[in-house]
Amino acid sequence: MENALLIRPVAHIRTDFSDKFGIPRQSGRVPALMGKIVFEPEFRDPDALRGIEEFSHLWLLFDFSQSHRDSWSPTVRPPRLGGNKRIGVFATRSPFRPNPIGLSCVKLEKIEHSAKEGTVLIVSGVDLLDNTPILDIKPYIPYADCRPEATGSFAEEQKDYRLEVKFPSPLLELVPEDKREAAMACLADDPRPSYQQDEERVYSMRFAECDIHFTVSGNTLTVTGVDV
Repeated sequence: MENALLIRPVAHIRTDFSDKFGIPRQSGRVPALMGKIVFEPEFRDPDALRGIEEFSHLWLLFDFSQSHRDSWSPTVRPPRLGGNKRIGVFATRSPFRPNPIGLSCVKLEKIEHSAKEGTVLIVSGVDLLDNTPILDIKPYIPYADCRPEATGSFAEEQKDYRLEVKFPSPLLELVPEDKREAAMACLADDPRPSYQQDEERVYSMRFAECDIHFTVSGNTLTVTGVDV
């Protein structure tokens, strides 16, 4: 293919989401969601990360690895607009793009070292599927990357949307203790597509090796079961 670029992953990220359903729609929506960035063997040179600990946040450029298509559409239907209104693909963050590349801002929590994986980055506020290929990592620079005067179109209108979550204690205790806060926050962010409003439907979210079942009535999400 003329003018094609060869891009290869420098790392993969490990998260608690083995399925796309339930992943927050933007990074930072659930600060308690953790991820571990494991570099490919050829990129495990510690010198490549020299100085990264001086930055609090990082940009991750990643591959929407489960959204590859042979063709592309100039318009998409953002879920937060009910799945009915079409918007130009370049006016959205849809994974269905000419080049399936995503951008995510995460907080760098710490750096760890092991003989098996080399130097890894522990990050929070993730919005990525487990084993997502990371194409590049860049530091977040506040004076250049923060634009307080910016406007956000339809995304801005939905930023404060949350559900009330009712998670009975006996069921919550089935979720690993260190994952409970993140599970609650992901449910509050409403994993459903916006066009699904069936109050009788039981949804399932795979998270941290658990299947969490729930229903939604109005603005209240009620967990009905947890399979481990």
